Amino acid sequence: MTPMPNLPSRSTFPVLRDVPTRWHDNDHYGHVNNVVYYAYFDTAVNGWLMDATDADIRDLPALGLVVETSCRFHRSISFPDRLEVGIGVAKLGTSSVVYRLAIFRKGDDDAVALGRFVHVYVDRATRRTSAIPPVLRDVLAPVAEKSAPLFQAAGLLDAEEGHR
Repeated sequence: MTPMPNLPSRSTFPVLRDVPTRWHDNDHYGHVNNVVYYAYFDTAVNGWLMDATDADIRDLPALGLVVETSCRFHRSISFPDRLEVGIGVAKLGTSSVVYRLAIFRKGDDDAVALGRFVHVYVDRATRRTSAIPPVLRDVLAPVAEKSAPLFQAAGLLDAEEGHR
């Protein structure tokens, strides 16, 4: 398989999470439906946060709400493909995190899709903007540090994300 130009490789992402396709992910056209990619992103990010912190993020005083997502599709996938989601942190703010994500077929170096995913943290009770809980910041900060030069080299940072 020839590499697609201008697509980041799996080595661009500090974290890789296995995410399986499921029988019902395929649509009438025989490939994974576009909306399912967002579920893969959500599952990968939240699963990684739970594993990395050894905490149930649903029990933290602040909740991460998804306020923005995007995805660019480059190749189709279908069940029973085995997938990995590459995760990196493009920007770590006081109350928000901007993730850059990529979906790879297991063993392939070329991304089949690239995504952007934004969590804004809110107080569990009031739903007002809140600081990212320290237990999460402790795992996000090192990934943000690792992501910065990788994302810069791959051209994955927006102008606003490039400034810390």
